[in-house]
Amino acid sequence: MIRKIRTYWDEQPLILILGLAIIFRLIAVIFARGWGMIDDHFLVIEASQSWVDGHDYNSWLPGSPYNHGPTGHNFFYPGLHFLLFSFLKLISITNPQVKMIIVRLIHGAFSLITVYYGYKITEKLDSRSSARTAALLLAIYWFMPWMSVRNLVEMVCIPFLILGIWFIIRNDHPTRSFIVYLTAGLFFGLALVIRPQTAVFSMGVGIVILLRKKWQELFALVAGLVIPVILISGGIDFFIWGKPFVEILGYIHYNLSGQDSYIVMPWYNYFLVVWGLLIPPVSLFLFFGFLRCWKKHLLIFLPAALFFILHSFISNKQERFILPFIPFLIILGCVGWNDFVHKSTFWQNRKKLYRMCWIFFWVINLVLLPFLSTMYSKRARVETMHYLTRYPDVRQLLVADYSDNPELFPCFYLGQWPHLYEELKENENTAHLITRISKLPMEKQPRFILFTGDKDLSNRIISARKSFPFLVYETTIETGMIDKVIHWLNPINANRRVYIYRNAAFFPEKR
Repeated sequence: MIRKIRTYWDEQPLILILGLAIIFRLIAVIFARGWGMIDDHFLVIEASQSWVDGHDYNSWLPGSPYNHGPTGHNFFYPGLHFLLFSFLKLISITNPQVKMIIVRLIHGAFSLITVYYGYKITEKLDSRSSARTAALLLAIYWFMPWMSVRNLVEMVCIPFLILGIWFIIRNDHPTRSFIVYLTAGLFFGLALVIRPQTAVFSMGVGIVILLRKKWQELFALVAGLVIPVILISGGIDFFIWGKPFVEILGYIHYNLSGQDSYIVMPWYNYFLVVWGLLIPPVSLFLFFGFLRCWKKHLLIFLPAALFFILHSFISNKQERFILPFIPFLIILGCVGWNDFVHKSTFWQNRKKLYRMCWIFFWVINLVLLPFLSTMYSKRARVETMHYLTRYPDVRQLLVADYSDNPELFPCFYLGQWPHLYEELKENENTAHLITRISKLPMEKQPRFILFTGDKDLSNRIISARKSFPFLVYETTIETGMIDKVIHWLNPINANRRVYIYRNAAFFPEKR
């Protein structure tokens, strides 16, 4: 077996690497339930399923309650999920967890494009040795399988960027340059439709072509990029709002005016994120190799560097924003670093030290890989809503979250779209919210109250029972192990156990 693996590694490494990528992505498809961040569930899954059910969870559509016009959100990516969920409903697949397995499977399969063409690009630029390293990292870096099955636009746009670069690099037929660059532009345009910030990546490619004075190719690239933007972004907005590009303009305005409203970090934050995420010292090797390639492989370096610089300049910094940069850092990092090591007297004379650096990296990576690939993220919230599916007609729910980081509960897993009383008015706390809701007419009162976390729980329940005297304990939903660790490391990640209390005025008996 070991001999066969070595043979494949030497002669057909891509098959072996793709096999590993498939195995760990399938593990993530099956076990990595839940979601990662708010955006990859509530702006995609929650929205699209609500449309299938004749609801509008986020009030994005004209005519929906509380909608006052375009909100700057992307309809294309959630729209694809709307079509998928509509088809699954047509063939009677209604179980939310089964539907999410299908969603994760599609995303995991799509991410294999990054692994396959990441290998091809690296091999084209340098050698099989560098290509093996780059593709292996793209396949089983500790966060890659888990991230690859998530509904994150930052991940979904990557295969389109990779394909665009590949079509330009592999252009072996100068007579077909126009078609090649037009095709590359189409892929860059699709990436832009998915994630508008990738426009700066496309701009970097255009600058390199401009510097090379390839005017026909530049025109083809721009034409290709514009086609999906006009047809998809413009067409969808025109269909919904009667005017093209209103959502993307709203998105640009929102980001320019509200960039300081979220996580504001210093300009060097993404350096620390990348160095830590990719595990030092290998992360430093890759960054050094990436910088070393700037002149020789400008076509990849400049777009990726501009993307990194733009996000370092913007105040709002969330770790996932930098994900489209990572594959290109890995590709050029492997090319530049391997070339440096072969020419470096220091490393050639310290091969044992060099080997130990990589052994340290792989030990850490392989320890983290199975934990994250099987992580059931936000377990308590998903299982809470799944638990409540045993009750029909859950019209209202009250989330009694007394923390500074309130938790959102996914109605997708409930299969119903109750009104969630969770938003506080100005100068109002959760106790005031409970009192206010208790004064509403009987039909508008909550069927269940969801208490999150253990802090001062007894007093919170006693206080709630003053407003809802028929409140009885139903069950407790525990968080996942890694959720607990993440919450302990950084309390801003609101992963707490949930205590479900039933309003016996509506449901006298436990089901």
